[in-house]
Amino acid sequence: MAHDLVCWKCGASLAALTLPLRRLDECPCCRAELHVCRMCVEYDTTVATHCREPTAEEVRNKEQANFCDFFKPRPGAYAAPNTAEVDRSRAELERLFGRH
Repeated sequence: MAHDLVCWKCGASLAALTLPLRRLDECPCCRAELHVCRMCVEYDTTVATHCREPTAEEVRNKEQANFCDFFKPRPGAYAAPNTAEVDRSRAELERLFGRH
């Protein structure tokens, strides 16, 4: 089944997988579990439990497969790391403390 889902961890296409995702489905590239909070449309780091669904039970590990009945995969789940910011921070630390 063709769809525009990508892995939340590495960004690889999940088009080869069929929907709905099963609890133990994994990314074919990085083997990350996919039925996880980080891959859900309800995942939101701006709310207290990182979930917009008020009746969902809290899941502590947002990157581990869970049994949440409200899970619905989010197409834009992958967020590329901000490597430019990391590089700037590393350079600033090296400037301040020197390279060992």
